[in-house]
Amino acid sequence: MTTSLDLRSQAEIAASTLPALLAGAEHLATTVLLGDHGRRRAGMGDTFWQYRTAQAGDDLRSIDWRRSARADTNFVADKEWQIAQSVMIWVDQSASMSFASADNLPSKSTRARTVALATAILLIRGGERVGLTGETLPPRRGGSQITKLANILSQDETADYGTPETSGMLPHSRALFVSDFMGNIDAFETALLKAADLGVRGVMLQILDPQEETFPFNGRTIFQSMQGGLQHETLQAGDLKTRYLERLAERKDRLTHLARTTGWQFHTHHTNAPATSALLWLYQALARSV
Repeated sequence: MTTSLDLRSQAEIAASTLPALLAGAEHLATTVLLGDHGRRRAGMGDTFWQYRTAQAGDDLRSIDWRRSARADTNFVADKEWQIAQSVMIWVDQSASMSFASADNLPSKSTRARTVALATAILLIRGGERVGLTGETLPPRRGGSQITKLANILSQDETADYGTPETSGMLPHSRALFVSDFMGNIDAFETALLKAADLGVRGVMLQILDPQEETFPFNGRTIFQSMQGGLQHETLQAGDLKTRYLERLAERKDRLTHLARTTGWQFHTHHTNAPATSALLWLYQALARSV
């Protein structure tokens, strides 16, 4: 049974990580030089975007007569395409993401949360609506939304591996999944197919520690999941290297195929690489997914 003292302790731990995450994401976002936003487009909505000269085929009801009265031509007040402006984010906050093979490397979780939040900051500053998949945080703009995102992303989950949350996705919106994708791959396939059925296009960023790519183990080794739920002991770890690397390659190939099939994009980033490289890829990939 969880007591009020336990809840307070958990809240204090989460609150202590919030400033660092937000500061790190803000700093990372400032390293990316943004050009013109260029992704807004006219459509159904209630937020004013721009005035433009009326063209043949425009409905008379769309003409802004007050603005037109100040000129010799008629103007239409375009609204933003609200659905296309929404970006839904899922960040794996499971225990497996807390792994780091060396003290001088960030954990997968730290890198994933920082890059995802920095992406959200850039998108919101560019006029996008950003939220989280599920029902916890619908897409909105504004500085308060960034703080809410940071607060939720600062929390940890107890499961060994993460499963994408796809509820709450808006039809024809965009999405960003950030994970090590080491969990049940069938769950990732189900999530992407569900998103594709809704017309959602997006990107998957896989975050891996360099040790997970090289498998530098020999002799007696105990492999254990971060929560201890899974464990395997071997006397000849080196004998597992080839099989492990083959299975990792197969998993990447399947994720790449899933992305290609559903109109998504897939990319692997390692925690020993600069965070800016992941952020730049993410921002450009989301721009291509419009």
